[in-house]
Amino acid sequence: MLVVIAVGLAFNTLIGYGPVGVVFAVVIAAGLAIGSYWKSDEIALRMSRAQPASIEEYPRLHNIVEGLCIAAGLPKPRLYIVQDEAPNAFATGRDPKHAAVAVTTGLLQKMNRIELEAVLAHELSHVQNYDILVSTLAVTMVGAVALLSDIGIRSMWFGGGRRSRDDNGAGSILMVLALVFLVLAPIVAKVMQLAVSRRRESLADFSAVEMTRYPPGMVSALEKLRDDRTVVASGSRATAHLWIEQPMAQTKEEGPFARLNHLFDTHPPLEERIAALREL
Repeated sequence: MLVVIAVGLAFNTLIGYGPVGVVFAVVIAAGLAIGSYWKSDEIALRMSRAQPASIEEYPRLHNIVEGLCIAAGLPKPRLYIVQDEAPNAFATGRDPKHAAVAVTTGLLQKMNRIELEAVLAHELSHVQNYDILVSTLAVTMVGAVALLSDIGIRSMWFGGGRRSRDDNGAGSILMVLALVFLVLAPIVAKVMQLAVSRRRESLADFSAVEMTRYPPGMVSALEKLRDDRTVVASGSRATAHLWIEQPMAQTKEEGPFARLNHLFDTHPPLEERIAALREL
């Protein structure tokens, strides 16, 4: 929120349109984020090519989720399958009543029952902790910052705002500082969003252990995810924060652009998550 306020002040310094322009940009960014929030489950499931998991074909999956939901006092979410050999899973939905959990076929094949239960408990913890709401708030803030920065910079280049009115040295310096801040602000806001996502992942690990009452299960599941080198074919940066593990290539062996993907990490390193759980 402080970053948004600072960007608003820099925006006003640069173009001089007053608070009306700031409010307009924030409202547009918030409107887009709220619209995405209401449809977040459908968007994420379609992007991931998830299909409904029938109880006849996947009875073990339904059985584990039902048991965890009874223990946690949650309504049973809709269950989906992603046809992919990489072990991974994600949860989406704006609240527990509209939640969905998707798992890959690779996860079902490579995890034993205890490990699968731990992964599903992690995803249900995201639902229980309203992490989708937290992520939406972060997206709203980043969207507002990006939109304000873009409008401010464009106005500067096209000769708008206060440039012609501030001819004194102090005014020029202030405008240069405001311009530099608007250029850097979206990067700062994105880093803050990624930090929020990483903290929610760590919280979900501990919440999953609280749900299953068995830390070794979560540790074993994360170790298998760490050692597996396959990546989710339908993974993208748009949905990366939803998965239990970064779905995109993280090493040269896993695929190209691994170094670039690291710049946008939405998860803490698996080694750190494992080490934290071993201290319980």
